Amino acid sequence: MGKKLRLTTAQALIKFLNQQYIHVDGEEYPFVEGVFNIFGHGNVLGIGQALEQDSGHLKVFQGKNEQGMAHAAIAYSKQKLRRKIYAVTTSVGPGSANLVAAAGTALANNIPVLFLPGDTFATRQPDPVLQQIEHEHSHAITTNDALQPVSRYWDRVTRPEQLMTSLIRAFEVMTDPGKAGPVTISISQDVEGEAYDFDESFFQKRVHYLDRKAPVERELNGAVERIKKSKKPVMVVGGGAKYSGARDILMDISEKHHIPIVETQAGKSTVESTFANNLGGVGVTGTLSANKAAKQADLIIGIGTRYTDFATSSKTAFDFDNADILNINVNRMQAYKLDAFQVVADAKIALEQIAPLLEGYTTSFDSKITEFKEEWAAERDRLSKVKFNRENFDPEVKGHLSQETLNEYAETLDTDFVQTTALLTINEEISPDSIVITSSGSLPGDMQRIWNPEVPNTYSVEYGYSCMGYEIAGALGAKLAEPEQEVYSFVGDGSFLMLHSEFITALQYNQKINVLLFDNSGFGCINNLQMSNGISSYYTEFRTHDNQVLNIDYAKVAEAYGAKVYRANTIEELKEALEDAKKQDVSTLIEMKVLPKTMTEGYESWWNVGIAEVAESDSVQKAYEEKEEKLKEAKQY
Repeated sequence: MGKKLRLTTAQALIKFLNQQYIHVDGEEYPFVEGVFNIFGHGNVLGIGQALEQDSGHLKVFQGKNEQGMAHAAIAYSKQKLRRKIYAVTTSVGPGSANLVAAAGTALANNIPVLFLPGDTFATRQPDPVLQQIEHEHSHAITTNDALQPVSRYWDRVTRPEQLMTSLIRAFEVMTDPGKAGPVTISISQDVEGEAYDFDESFFQKRVHYLDRKAPVERELNGAVERIKKSKKPVMVVGGGAKYSGARDILMDISEKHHIPIVETQAGKSTVESTFANNLGGVGVTGTLSANKAAKQADLIIGIGTRYTDFATSSKTAFDFDNADILNINVNRMQAYKLDAFQVVADAKIALEQIAPLLEGYTTSFDSKITEFKEEWAAERDRLSKVKFNRENFDPEVKGHLSQETLNEYAETLDTDFVQTTALLTINEEISPDSIVITSSGSLPGDMQRIWNPEVPNTYSVEYGYSCMGYEIAGALGAKLAEPEQEVYSFVGDGSFLMLHSEFITALQYNQKINVLLFDNSGFGCINNLQMSNGISSYYTEFRTHDNQVLNIDYAKVAEAYGAKVYRANTIEELKEALEDAKKQDVSTLIEMKVLPKTMTEGYESWWNVGIAEVAESDSVQKAYEEKEEKLKEAKQY
């Protein structure tokens, strides 16, 4: 019989987490960096006691909101290319319920994170306990069951010995690139404190090998055959290419064979924007250059992408009647999308094996790639110079709002600042190795189009779930991942109001982040969506009971927390604020009042949305008819 260690379930959990290592390309290091916590009923006396007694090498951070700290953990893993994680522990009931949005974010983005919510009593002796829900049809259901559909792996531990198989399975999932995602292990609160004689071998060092899956010969031959047959292939670079570290081989193939690169949100900054053949974002939030190249392509090479509706313009971005599809993806389900020829393999190793088989091949794009890129550069330059004039309205600025309404915003917010101008100014002024974070509203669209990352892996936009409230928490996670780099959170006023609790955590632990707050007094992106589809502005602007535009001093809020704050409503003020913010050791917030309808519009793209088929409004009926016409062009699977 092997030696036994008598530990509580929670103590065994923490001891196990300290012994998990990952091995990637010859490097080996601890996989679990630390634990975010909000202690409460159900975890403070179990996991809390275990961490207080012996946390080992794990760093422990106190969060302020369960969703917020979970988003920080997700951003950390994302920035670390999914090769390190934080665990997240919460109380039972409301604490665990607050994890649901974050779990969805991790699942949609294929990001590993370990959720450890407390649960009700396994013995059921005191049931119903504080924060326990009850169902007539089953006593076994708790709040944590809400996490099942948003977890890659889910388990409930009701006996100490169950922990062993549960944890081994959890780490298998989190360290598998093909199915990486959130894992939830809820532990009954009485079981957390229950002792058991664990085998000492369970706590030996475990190494999880991230072995790169190579393509089989059939896959290689099929991929090469399709590429060589094509005249105008385009490589769609997704998050899988970034996590694989495929930058160098992507650039090599693109340069040698004259194949343009277009990017998804997750794939952006895999290859820097300065690379000659990188045409930028594709799809609904894509650049004119990328969307033009995509339309001309006779072969779409999807590399680590899951083809969301934004990347494919609701399956109209490509000429599906005349284009073949080749997918390289470590996940078999994703490789099958768009009825493609599938290469189920790691992106980097697949491209490295394809590369020598393409000798002598070149595309017929000729000078087109350069022309596309130059055309977009001119448009981007034009956007940097757009100005708002209260008397002479540019229809492109005005959008769907009336002259009177825009004047009202300008006067109430005391600004004429244009959002695109602000963004392009920031892009020019901050250090090129700065990490930028955003997630929701109009900012991700503007960022994918006009933000030029000059350094790889510095663009960390969460658009798989586009979860409002991720932006500031995500900045904290990215800062923990890259403490030597400046991190900037791009957040709208809507998202700031929804969740900015981890700004306080950043201040508390002296993890400097820079919050760039774009205040247009409303949910501007959704206002655009309703008005561009025939509906008048309806409950998407922030207005008082007597219909006045809200003007909130967000800088005062941040100042009260202890941040260094700035107010910048002009290019000059913004430049001064950015320069001074670089010198600060404390977290900063720059509040910018920007006018609604001053974000970018789509470039040769379309988004399929649920427009009312029957409506009294002529404009809604017209929008529906236009949608139906566009739908005829779309691929249906």
